[in-house]
Order: sequence, then structure tokens, then C-alpha cells
Amino acid sequence: MINAIKRLQIRIRGQVQGVGFRPAVYAVAYKLELTGWICNDGQGVIIEAQGNEPGKMVAELLDNLPPLADITDLQQAFIPITHSENSFVIIPSQESKVTVSATPDAHVCQACLEELFSPNNPYYLYPFVNCTHCGPRYSIIKQLPYDRNNTSMKHFHMCGNCKKQYNDPISRRHHAQPSACLECGPQYSHSIDFMVNSLQKGEILAVKGLGGYQFICLAKNEKALQTLRERKRRGEKPFALMALNEISIKPYVEINEKEIQLLKSHQRPIVLLQQSGNKLPSYIAPNLNTLGVMLPYTPLHYLLLHGLLNRPQGTTWLQEEAPLLIITSANPAGKPMIIQDEQAVRHLSPIADHIISHNRPINTFLDDSVVRVMQDQAIFIRRARGYTPKPIKLAHSMPDTLALGSHLKNTFCLIRGDEAYLSQHIGDLESLDNLQALTQQITHLTGLLEITPICVAHDKHPDFQTTQIAQGMHASPYGVQHHHAHLAAVAAEHHIDSAIGLALDGYGYGHEGDAWGGELCLLQSSSMKHLAQLRPLPLPGGDKASRQTWRMGIAVLHALHLTDMIQERYSNFPSQAILEMLYKGINSPLTSSCGRLFDAASSLLKVCQETTYEGQAAMELEALVKTPRVFEHGWKITNNQLNFLPLMTELLTCESQVGAEYFHGTLAAGLSDWIHQYARTQGINKIILSGGCFANRVLTETLLGHLSDLNVYLPHQSPINDGGISLGQAYIAALKYQIQTIGATPTCA
Repeated sequence: MINAIKRLQIRIRGQVQGVGFRPAVYAVAYKLELTGWICNDGQGVIIEAQGNEPGKMVAELLDNLPPLADITDLQQAFIPITHSENSFVIIPSQESKVTVSATPDAHVCQACLEELFSPNNPYYLYPFVNCTHCGPRYSIIKQLPYDRNNTSMKHFHMCGNCKKQYNDPISRRHHAQPSACLECGPQYSHSIDFMVNSLQKGEILAVKGLGGYQFICLAKNEKALQTLRERKRRGEKPFALMALNEISIKPYVEINEKEIQLLKSHQRPIVLLQQSGNKLPSYIAPNLNTLGVMLPYTPLHYLLLHGLLNRPQGTTWLQEEAPLLIITSANPAGKPMIIQDEQAVRHLSPIADHIISHNRPINTFLDDSVVRVMQDQAIFIRRARGYTPKPIKLAHSMPDTLALGSHLKNTFCLIRGDEAYLSQHIGDLESLDNLQALTQQITHLTGLLEITPICVAHDKHPDFQTTQIAQGMHASPYGVQHHHAHLAAVAAEHHIDSAIGLALDGYGYGHEGDAWGGELCLLQSSSMKHLAQLRPLPLPGGDKASRQTWRMGIAVLHALHLTDMIQERYSNFPSQAILEMLYKGINSPLTSSCGRLFDAASSLLKVCQETTYEGQAAMELEALVKTPRVFEHGWKITNNQLNFLPLMTELLTCESQVGAEYFHGTLAAGLSDWIHQYARTQGINKIILSGGCFANRVLTETLLGHLSDLNVYLPHQSPINDGGISLGQAYIAALKYQIQTIGATPTCA
């Protein structure tokens, strides 16, 4: 029996542009002897396939997706056949309302690496080699759909060979928009040999990369490391390492399969790994037991390592041990990443020995993403290159919403339909440059996604710049409390309607303007009920106490009525002046901050008395822990407060490492006791954990062990620290707007 000819229309949405999707469909159509066409439009791709069994196309395609493709929606329907059609073709993009998402940048693929190191290949040693499976995407996009004339490659006219591959539907470079070669594409200002020789001489390079300029030097050159810290005024904040492969880093770290998987993923984030074995120079990560490690993700990175190994032949060297590089963002402290060449010359010349630029414009700056594995799950510390702007799927469609994010570790978030677009890491909004970067990136992404927000969310702090920006916009403003946003971000990701949430961080503006940071709350749809908090402690000198941790040590001794010990322990600090502040209640607001509790413990144990970067005291305290221990009577729960002063009393007699172990173990045990009590009284077994303190692996994994009888949720698609705030803000604002306009609250399926 002869099958009748049928025509199938297929609509596919998701990450399907700029990933080699059309050539993959073409190959399937050719194999199945189908006619028809495929094209990009504002919603994704649309296909019409005609033949005896066009339905086979979908199954075949799903089994042969390009590596970067991610389908979020697929719809198909039979339509009337087209007569006199004898081939399957890729037709030009169609203009329509944009509902497609832009594709994140991806590391150079294995096929391109083979070409990069093949002497007879036109892409031999070309630092911009790419194809539809790899290379720049979001960093070069100006608008959608993703076509060459909408990218930074617009003014690079392809040579004959590149154009041939670009137009060949069975080529890996068919419609690869950044495709170019040495003859027709972007060029670096200096040769690879020059860069390699400079590194070998111990010099520091500022190199224009994928998402901005980066400082690069050899990781084992202590003089270069010291010079970089001094010139950059970096203090003790750790540097990230780049290793060619896992073999190159294994002598220095413990690494499990999940961490290897993340390192090798096409996103190529920085992965925080536990140090072990051989020691690297202390300048890399002073007083820490972790190293931030990433693998190369651009052809240039591979070319530098290739040169440092004296240019071996072939590609077998890619599996061999190679020197380690320091790779860190090349930006002045507190300012956004630099992407403009003239700014690089002005701001980076005092730091780097050489400025290395290239002539392909960077349209969007992207810092490296940072993740940490906890209980075999990746937790974002920073979400940027490789992940932005991939959307986070929500439980239901919501109104177009903009959230301006937090004051520190800022990101912003856009909601369109049932997708939330979390921006790349912007930085702390304490400088005008970062504020300008925030507004510029909002303009870029709202334009890219064709979103006009009808509501805008901001932090409830009245003095934050984001609050003032929101109130000046032509959209309904919604103030969202800091910790409510922390917890709501997790609820949005996991599609949770109600839960008990524990938020632990450094600071958030409370309901009465007080300083929160250790809050137990009940989440119900768009509302949050505050249940309890950590026992507040005075904050002598206000925000200064977050940098001068000795102030929190004195505050704890004062709270314990052990003032006679203050002079003994803090003779090198102006302790008497702090005591006067505490006695008189001058500039000493109360705070329930868990972050400040970490600072106090770090100070009392003589681990860190002053910090040069956020979270330093807590990170150095965590680095001392081998096995958490518990003081059985180290906490009290009274009057809706969890009091750890008994623990702090015990720490006064401990050596640093033992004290760090007791602090972490007792903190986790006390928090577990607290959560269990409220879970029973509220009759809820869903628990949300969020806030910067949960970036601490020892605390988080120990607490999760205690809570194994409950359903516990952490963020996995947004940062666990303030970088995830904007997602929660957007979600709450959109819910409240829906309640006000339609009079009902959507529920999660």
C-alpha cells in the first residue's frame, strides 16, 4: 500500500537559533526524502515538511539535536500539501514579534579545535574559529533574529571559502553568524608568539576576550601574582585559575564527577574546588581551602597554552598536563568589565604590561560564571557567561515585568510570558559606572526581547538607587523586601506556592527599616509572613562592622557581659571607643544578620579581624573546618528568636580550627532544630534555603543532612546570594499585579 503524501507544519520554540538547528533539520529532511522548508522567525523556527511520513521528522530530530539546542515547546499540525515542490530548503528569516530567546556564548567545540591545530586547514591557529556548535552569541548580538547583520560581525565580509560554508546546508558553519577566517575575519593587535613570550617573562597581559578584557599571567610566577595584586589593589580576594584539562589541575585539588562534568560543559564556568596535595602560590587564594578553576573556552586560551608548551603537533597534547594560568576580570575595583578598547588603554595600562585588543566589537559584557557543587548539585555563586540569557521556566504565564535587583552583586530580571530572563552579573551599585551599566543592559535586553514592562520591582530600601529608578519609570512600582525576594526566587524556579523559608545573609532592609539577615518566614503565594529571626546583635559603627570584623567580636563580648575580656583580646584596636558606642547605643543599630555572626566568630577565634572583600571572614573560617562538631547546648529558642550566644561563649576557649568546626556544626544543628519546630507548628514540610551564607558548603551540606526528613529546596538556576534577588522581585511583583488586575492568584501546577 502506498502512503499518501502529507504536509506537516512544526513550530519549535526555545534555544533554536544560532545553534545549527536549521542544518540539523535539513539533514533529517534529506535523509527522510522530505520536501518543504525551514526558517527562523521571532518565535523560534517554523518547519513545513512534506512526504510519505513527515511525522518521522520530529522523532529523528529529537534524537539528533545540535549540542547547544534546547527545545521548550514543540507544536505540529497537518496542513494542505504544496504541489510541484521537489526539495527541502532553508529560507531567509521572517520578521515577527520576538518571543525567541537569545543563545548564550559557548566554548570552542572539539571539531573547531581539530581545525585550529591542523596545519593545512584554513582555520589553522586562527583565534576566532567557530561554528554553529560553539563561539560567541549573546556577547555579539545587537537584536533578534540572530542573523549576521544583527551582530558585531556585520562589517566583516566573508571571503569565498567562508561564504561557501555559510551557504552550504550540510556544513557545520551553515549560517554560523560569527564565521570568519584569517583572510576575512577579526584580528588580534599582537601575535600569539608575542603574548606567550610576555607570559614567559613574567609579564601581565590585559587581553580582550569573549565578554570583556581579562588579566592573564602565569599562575606559578609569584612575582607576577604579587605585582598584579598590588597594581589592581585586589587585597586578598582570590584569583581564578585556568587549566588545560583535569590532569593539569588534579595535583592541586579534590574533584568529583559532577565537578568534572561542570568544568567540561559547554558553559565552562569557574568551579570552586577543594584544595589538596601540592600547594600553589598563596597569592592565588590567601587563607582559603578552595580554588576557582575553569577550562579554556576560547580558541585564544588554547593557543596561549599551545604556545607555552612549545607548539606541539596535532591535538594529542590537549590531554597532557600544561601550565596553569591566572585569568581574572580586567576592570578597576567596583567598576564593570571593560569592553571598549579606548577605555582599556586608559584604565588598564597602569596595571598590565601590555594591552592586547582585537577589532571585533563586544556588544554585551559577560563575566565568567562561578558555581559550587553541594550534595552533587551545582549552586550558582555568579551567573553570567555561558548561561545568560537562557530563560528560567515559570509555572505559568505572567505580565511583562522588570526587576532591578539588589544593591550588591546586582543582576536584573525580565519576565515575558512563562519565562524569566536573569541578566548577567552587573556588580555592586556603589559606583556611577555600574549604575550606568545596569540601565544600559536593561535597555539592551528589553529591546532584544521586545518587552515593555508594565510593572517594575525594586528593593524596599528607600535610599537605594534602584528604588528611585523604579519610581521614575512608566510602570507600576512594587517594593519587595530583600529576604522575601531571596526566598521567592527559589519558589519561582521550583514552582512552589507555599513553604517555610530560611534566609541567611549579611543585610536586608527589614519591615521596620531594621537590619535583617537571619530570618525564618512563611511564604504563601505573593505574601510573606515573618515568623522568627536570629537574636539581634548590635552593629557598632553600622556598615563599618562588615569590614572591620573585630567590631562584631567586641559586640558579642558586650552582649555576653564579658567586657573585662575586651581589652585583653582587642588591645590593638580602639576597643574603648566601641564600648562607649555600645553602652550609649550610639551608631549601633541591631542586626539579626547571620553574616555578622560569622564575622564575630571569625574575630573571636582570631581568624580574620579585617576584610578586603565581601565574605572573607566567613570563607577563611570555613577553610579551617575538617569535621563539623556540635556544642549540645550551644543555642536557645525563645520569643521567636534563635540565640547563638551560648555557642559564642564556648568559642572563647577554643583554638581556631576547633572553634571553626564547633561554630559550623552547632550553627547547622541549631538552625535545624529551629526549622523543625516551625515546620511542625505550621504543618508544612517544604523548606526553602537561600541567601549568601548558604554559599558556605560546610554549613549547607551539614544543614541538609539534618533536614533529610523534609523537602528542602535551594536555587539551582539563579545565584544563591544577592545575584538571585531580581528573580524573586520580578516573580512577586508579577503575582501582585495579577492579583490586582484579575483578582486571583495563579497557582503552580
